[in-house]
Amino acid sequence: MALFTALTIALCLGPKSIRALQVLHFGQVVRDDGPQSHLKKQGTPTMGGILIIGSIVVTMLLWCRLDNIYTWYTIATLVFYAAIGFADDYLKVVRHDPHGLRAKYKYFWQSAAALTLACCIYGTANTPDETTFVVPFFKNIMPDIGFLIIPLAYFVLTGSSNAVNLTDGLDGLAIITTITVAAGLGIVAWATSNANFASYLYLPYVPKASELTMACTAIVGAGLGFLWFNTYPAEVFMGDVGSLALGAALGIIAILIREEILLFIMGGIFVIETLSVILQVGSYKLRGRRIFRMAPIHHHFEKGGWPEPRVMARFWIITLVLVLIGLITLKLR
Repeated sequence: MALFTALTIALCLGPKSIRALQVLHFGQVVRDDGPQSHLKKQGTPTMGGILIIGSIVVTMLLWCRLDNIYTWYTIATLVFYAAIGFADDYLKVVRHDPHGLRAKYKYFWQSAAALTLACCIYGTANTPDETTFVVPFFKNIMPDIGFLIIPLAYFVLTGSSNAVNLTDGLDGLAIITTITVAAGLGIVAWATSNANFASYLYLPYVPKASELTMACTAIVGAGLGFLWFNTYPAEVFMGDVGSLALGAALGIIAILIREEILLFIMGGIFVIETLSVILQVGSYKLRGRRIFRMAPIHHHFEKGGWPEPRVMARFWIITLVLVLIGLITLKLR
């Protein structure tokens, strides 16, 4: 029901949202140093992430238990990071500046939100299972890391939010990858909240994680509804308001179910996209030479002649395989 609710909201409000963004002249600002094929996207409505985040939050308020702290951690994460993304998108639209909110300010507010959430998670942890560190493939390696969950959560939240943001460069790429990873995490969240399955699969038993299954299915539903309008050629883009919030949402869910490494595996495309940027910048500064034709890496393949739908489809196939590998690790314990 959470999935269908979010899907229905997104599909019904999608056309009206696109028209509203067009009336407000919230059009995409395209960098002139990117692929030439992207110049035709100039003016396409952006900030469609408001539709995604709104659909998820409304669905969670309808279907999740509101006396469960994990519900509010997820909603708070979505709202905090959506606000940061909104500020970034708004500056791009008003100033017609593709750089938007300056990196130091964006990172400051991302860090402030991540540290606040991390401290709250540690402060409300009642059992050792809520602060364990799970290592996939090994059933007996689950140390209680205690307060170290704070820096771990900080890096996961900031890293995942920026990783999805970097992946959001092609029509449908970020959202379909997010949908697939969220579906995988939803299965793990359900198993983690079930005492029998948690014991059988050597997972930490976190009963409060049951509501995260609804959060994941809401992400899937809202994402599918948005993909209806975002598939190539896109009628609307999610913008930073969507990508930062969705990335952080995946991060907070992985933290709460104690599966940070599993997120690293399932979200391998996000990791590759981020590493491609780091390697490109590092190589250029140290050697004066670029490794890729353009970073993030999806642009490298575009420059190599791959059309957008091919890049999106192949990256999605890779993500699907990685999610399945992540789920397999549960049984291999």
